[in-house]
Amino acid sequence: MPNDHDVKLTADVLVLGGGPAGAWAAWSAASQGAKVVLADKGYLGSSGATAPGGTTLLVIPDISELREKAVQTRLKDGGYLSEAKWIYRVLEQIEQNLALIEEWGYPFPKDSDGTTLRTHLHGPEYMKLMRKVVRKAGVTILDQSPALELLVDEHGVGGARGVNRITGADYEVRANAVIIATGGCTFLSKGLGCNVLTGEGLLMAAETGADLSGMEFSRQYAPSFADGSVTRGRMLAWSSLYDKNGERIRSGERTPGSMQRMLLEGPVYASLDLADTEEKRAFLRNAHPIFFMPLERAGIDPFRDKFPLTLRYEGTMRGTGGIRITTSNCETTVPGLYAAGDAASREKVMGAMTGGGSYNASWAICSGTWAGEGAAAYALANSRKADTRSLLPAGRYGLVSTQSEQKSELSIKQMISSIQKEVLPLEINFFRSESVIRESLGRLHSLFPSINGLTASTVQERVKSRESAGMLAAARWMYTAALVRKETRGLQALKEYPYMDPLQTHRIILSGIDDICQSVEHAPHAHELLPAKEWQSS
Repeated sequence: MPNDHDVKLTADVLVLGGGPAGAWAAWSAASQGAKVVLADKGYLGSSGATAPGGTTLLVIPDISELREKAVQTRLKDGGYLSEAKWIYRVLEQIEQNLALIEEWGYPFPKDSDGTTLRTHLHGPEYMKLMRKVVRKAGVTILDQSPALELLVDEHGVGGARGVNRITGADYEVRANAVIIATGGCTFLSKGLGCNVLTGEGLLMAAETGADLSGMEFSRQYAPSFADGSVTRGRMLAWSSLYDKNGERIRSGERTPGSMQRMLLEGPVYASLDLADTEEKRAFLRNAHPIFFMPLERAGIDPFRDKFPLTLRYEGTMRGTGGIRITTSNCETTVPGLYAAGDAASREKVMGAMTGGGSYNASWAICSGTWAGEGAAAYALANSRKADTRSLLPAGRYGLVSTQSEQKSELSIKQMISSIQKEVLPLEINFFRSESVIRESLGRLHSLFPSINGLTASTVQERVKSRESAGMLAAARWMYTAALVRKETRGLQALKEYPYMDPLQTHRIILSGIDDICQSVEHAPHAHELLPAKEWQSS
């Protein structure tokens, strides 16, 4: 409800999300001369999966043979749904941005010849620097201020409304261009060492008419200490795995899908015993500090002791799907709306596979830069002033209203738990089959009528109600797309269709929330999986 502390702002560009993609988008737009506001549900500088840990980067020397090999490898691994020109764009853009980071004062290490090594970013240092750079660019930052809904008129998107979860004050920002960089959807009740990622950015975009793409490629689980939530699969390269009897199973294990199968057979324990020198152990602690925190709190020395593993579902955050982008500047199908980072579909670069650390981190930097440039150009060329537009709220799902006549029989906590029961289990979402996915999707559909009857008495409950709607929408899109793609390709798998079908080398586009519509989009490299006669005659 409005009160004396409510905030109203006007800008050229509004960025939703304060992770790496959002930070780069805000800086990029401000660098083009735009007035920018950034709103984040957490704190710019500690938001996102990168901030508390670290990440590798997609850095390949500017040697044509090396880059061509990297591009061809990604095309093949991604099931030929990615595009060579987009992968090359990332390789070129990331070099420029990393040079900027070094210019801004990031302490990249140097080799013995004095050459800067830009292959890794230490999360806390990196995001601390990005907050400083964004503020210096003149961006207004709204911390602890999750957006709840977008504002629209007949011309497209024109801002957003949200709430500050510390003060309880509502806010409204009017801007002719909005960039959604809010992260994907992990479906967890707590984040993976970062903010809760629940898909509300995808929901907000879809409520304005934006399309989704690649949602079937959401079958990504990652290993974690059983009593923690931090996923850093890279650590398994330094680990030996043991069974319940202490017998070594494997060493340096990172084969996709193997952990899921091992855990079905019984408990699995890990020890970072391959890091057998103090130098190696110090390197790992510095590169991924958050990985060690829950272990140390439990009194476990991960380099000598064995600790139990589990799998945490990473959904669209480490999967590929998200808001469909239609241009090189990361525009969506809705005028004035842009997407970057995990919120955007990364099929043009990743294809059907996860981008892992290096591709995803580089995509966040590059897509944020491109979206910022595009949004600024669009907003500054717009003759309509955002504060004079007849804007209306677009939100329709999970927004708590004291005037709602119909109350849900489920609490917010029960709603979230019900969604998680359909999405988190390996037996449903990883080992996919048509019958199981169809039954689960039916149960998710049955939850949908209750999403607008949730009651909330606090600011935190208001936010969680909206988050639960994002989770439910994302789950329904994921399973709908999974049933459409009747094959196994990358992160999509169906037991009944264990092989890749060359004739399905296209992207699956979804639109709508109540009724989900489906279409396909051409993939430029599709012909590389087809015999010459088939694609030449098509």
